[in-house]
Amino acid sequence: MHVRFWGTRGSLAKPGPSTIRYGGNTSCVEVRAADGTLIILDCGTGAHELGQLLASEAPGNVRASLLISHTHWDHIQGIPFFAPFFIPGNEWDIYAPQGFSDTLRTTLAGQMEYAYFPITAEAFGATLNYHHVSEGWFDIGSVRVHTRFLNHPALTVGYRIEADGASIVYACDHEPHSSAAALADGDLEGQDRLHSEFLRGADLVIHDAQYTAEEYPSKIGWGHSTINYAVKACTQAGVRKLALTHHDPLRDDAAVDGLLATAQALAGNDDLEVIAASEGLTIELVGTREKQADQTIAAPPAVETSHRLVVVTTDPAFFEKISEVAGREGMAASQARSAAELQPMTERHSPALLVIDGDSTVDSLAAVQGSVLPAIVIGGSGASGNSANVEHIAAGWTPEYLRARMRTWLMRGKFGHVPAAIPEDEALRLKALHSLGLLDTPREERFDRLTRIAARMFDVPTTVISLVDEDRQWFKSKQGLGADETPRHMSFCAHAVAGNAPLIVPDALADRRFAANPLVVGDPRIRFYAGVPVRSGGQPVGTLCLIDTKPRDLTDNDIEALQDLGTMVELELAAKSH
Repeated sequence: MHVRFWGTRGSLAKPGPSTIRYGGNTSCVEVRAADGTLIILDCGTGAHELGQLLASEAPGNVRASLLISHTHWDHIQGIPFFAPFFIPGNEWDIYAPQGFSDTLRTTLAGQMEYAYFPITAEAFGATLNYHHVSEGWFDIGSVRVHTRFLNHPALTVGYRIEADGASIVYACDHEPHSSAAALADGDLEGQDRLHSEFLRGADLVIHDAQYTAEEYPSKIGWGHSTINYAVKACTQAGVRKLALTHHDPLRDDAAVDGLLATAQALAGNDDLEVIAASEGLTIELVGTREKQADQTIAAPPAVETSHRLVVVTTDPAFFEKISEVAGREGMAASQARSAAELQPMTERHSPALLVIDGDSTVDSLAAVQGSVLPAIVIGGSGASGNSANVEHIAAGWTPEYLRARMRTWLMRGKFGHVPAAIPEDEALRLKALHSLGLLDTPREERFDRLTRIAARMFDVPTTVISLVDEDRQWFKSKQGLGADETPRHMSFCAHAVAGNAPLIVPDALADRRFAANPLVVGDPRIRFYAGVPVRSGGQPVGTLCLIDTKPRDLTDNDIEALQDLGTMVELELAAKSH
């Protein structure tokens, strides 16, 4: 992979004679895979010069992707000046984390309203496709992209890019989850350990390193790392090269030199190479490692999400403050005054999140250990911050910071990937499926005829007759789909089989069961799904389903018609079985 830095400054663009060597433009990094796949990381002011280059090299013929870590201005201010967006014939996929209110397009276009800019986003001539991301992974051509939420006062994701046997992690902006981790004495724990695992074995990590350990105490809650933390996280993860980035606008070149020397001393004689990102710096990564398996990217488990939280505290003022912040996120709060009250309250309210008063007389650690729900512990010693589903926030938090942390945990629960349950009579169901003798058999016109009819009737690009086996779904007939099978844990059809009833998903990205499903965030990019079970011997063995790449819905009459076609599939199954 080829990497080039176009912007390395944080918070505020600061070009001038004192920032010539490391650069004054805000965040923008270019990544190219060996097959030409082009990915841009963030679109700060550094994107202007990159855009001019792309416009001159291939006017009207650019197909690329922009990955935005978050929508703070220093990471998107280059968008109104990014020439490729104005050229007809160009096509860009824009990825960014999704919030709970405005769409991604509305958020990005906000800085181009007439009050702030002379032209609006309507002037873009290129085709722009907007994609919301959560924690998970998706593919861009030959490139695999993993995502993980970072710790910042806005919903922010880090990107891990894997291609050509090499890997890059872009983690900007990110703050240590505990104050002790900012100093990085000893091994990282809890959420900080999981962050380090996200970096595991990367050839290059581009990491926020805006502060020194001495500066950090006055910057807690601002959402940025210390150089100590960046070095420790990379050392613990076995990273090969660390590029310090998001340089503070108050640092001139000489100050960055000093920061780099400190970071290199912290790395010592370890295998980690530490550099400071600078505008124009190019790095060629030659792949020497196998691609990391998907399951090695650790993340806290998804949870059922209802917009409620439980506040564990004996302090009425604390409960009132948290309730006010929660209300801005559309959440209703309930109070548990002791660890003993927590379990019945969680059963009664099914909350998405716990907020625990670490300075309260409540035994907050016991409260955390008694629940599998994610928890934010505010104040106290921080001793309860070592669990993967616990985050510790120091005293002195701001409402804006707490809202961002709440939203991160809610997003982890709301936009997840939930495999279907296994039916209680799974053994009987599999026996009925295998008795058909249809798995891995050639295509048959009598089944293909029905999927063609379904495609025409409902005007969808893809229709499938799917048979759900023990660990896969296999397609006996398909229209508009290249794959012959997919893993069962990704299967929409497995949900219809588990429920033994029609399953209609109008918009997969808005459905917490499917929003991070690899078949949604990657090819074939399912947005709409409608499937009806097809049965043999009374057991649901698969489905007849409709798939589209855009949201839509079905009427009651449509569902009845789809069920009629499903019955016709069942007749063919019965004919085969005899």
